Amino acid sequence: MLVTVSDMPGVLRVGDIEVAVSVSDRRKSVRLTVERDSSITAVVPPQVSKAELAKVVEAKRPWLYGKLAEKRELGAAAPAKEYVTGEGFRYLGRSYRLRLVDSGDVRLIRGRLELPKGGGAKELVDWYRRVGGPWLSKRARPWATRLGVELGGMKVRPLGYRWGSCSRGGQVNIHWATMQLPPSLIDYVLVHELAHIRRPDHSAEFWEIVERALPRHDDYRERLRRTGNDLWLPEEGL
Repeated sequence: MLVTVSDMPGVLRVGDIEVAVSVSDRRKSVRLTVERDSSITAVVPPQVSKAELAKVVEAKRPWLYGKLAEKRELGAAAPAKEYVTGEGFRYLGRSYRLRLVDSGDVRLIRGRLELPKGGGAKELVDWYRRVGGPWLSKRARPWATRLGVELGGMKVRPLGYRWGSCSRGGQVNIHWATMQLPPSLIDYVLVHELAHIRRPDHSAEFWEIVERALPRHDDYRERLRRTGNDLWLPEEGL
């Protein structure tokens, strides 16, 4: 008799990977997700068998390991923040104190980050995205020239636990939280993603491209891993 996921317990173990399984009538294929707490979940259609799900998990093992590694690099849960006057928020490696104002948009003025009263995470994330777009585009252009690639566009977005991503057409996406980093580490993120325009994998050739553009890139990578633990990352979806 075929044993489907609907007949199974809620957790499936495949080697060293443990997957929390839920069933959805709306799914037509298996969806695997690495959650914020490093747990792995699978949402599957009812007809999928245990053996079929195990085969999908096994096939996705390198991808799952990569996602877990990206999460570790970006850091753990963000430090808690209060949206009150005096709270500190980083921008380009420096901490700026929040100042609540009666109205207006979030803006950095005279060394203070102004936030309208009643505002919070969404307004601040929108500000990081708004200022990040032009800043990152300008910063990326000289690196693109140095790497001999054409930047197809720049978007600042929430990217979960990834610092950035790059499409085959040269479109670079950067996590808005990157704008909290010092410029030298932002350069590393940019070089990493721009190098993917030439080499989409993480092969030895890819790292040689990164090293030629940014010597001692391993030092930057380690600094980025440590610094990521201190970044402010509010709830999922922002």
